[in-house]
Amino acid sequence: MANEMVSKVEDKVLILEREFNAPRELVFQAFSQAEHLKHWWGPRGWTLPVCHMDFRVGGVWHYCMKCEDKNQGDFYGMESWGKGVYREIVAPEKIVYVDYFSDAEGNIADNMPETLVTLIFVETEDGTKVINRAEYATAEALQQVLDMGMLQGITDTWDRLVEHLDSIPKIG
Repeated sequence: MANEMVSKVEDKVLILEREFNAPRELVFQAFSQAEHLKHWWGPRGWTLPVCHMDFRVGGVWHYCMKCEDKNQGDFYGMESWGKGVYREIVAPEKIVYVDYFSDAEGNIADNMPETLVTLIFVETEDGTKVINRAEYATAEALQQVLDMGMLQGITDTWDRLVEHLDSIPKIG
């Protein structure tokens, strides 16, 4: 069983760590291939109907999360668009990208904070530890996304990743 997520806030940086019971190459692929992401990206009850990924430095990942769960009240039917622009890729060790809120055309939402995301994939005895370092322009920008429920959303999302990784047949 994968460990629970550990989170800490340091001024304008949110650091998340979680261990996954899967090989590093597979966990890296889960974050870098649309075929994987569409199975787990987003909170529980949300789907990923749009996931366009150009996984290379300078490439763009444009996606839409949509709430399909009627039990989520006002969120039901809501779409949340995002856009990532890759800055650094070292397979299977590291992915760095800037994450933006966007619209369906990929235009960046100026009124929402952007995030510099650094994902580190570390081999462990039991699988892979993912360290997600999310840096914001200010501590207030970080607080803004925390107030939107981002921490619960990422916890749900990584729980879904555990389920996705568990669903993949193990080789060997």
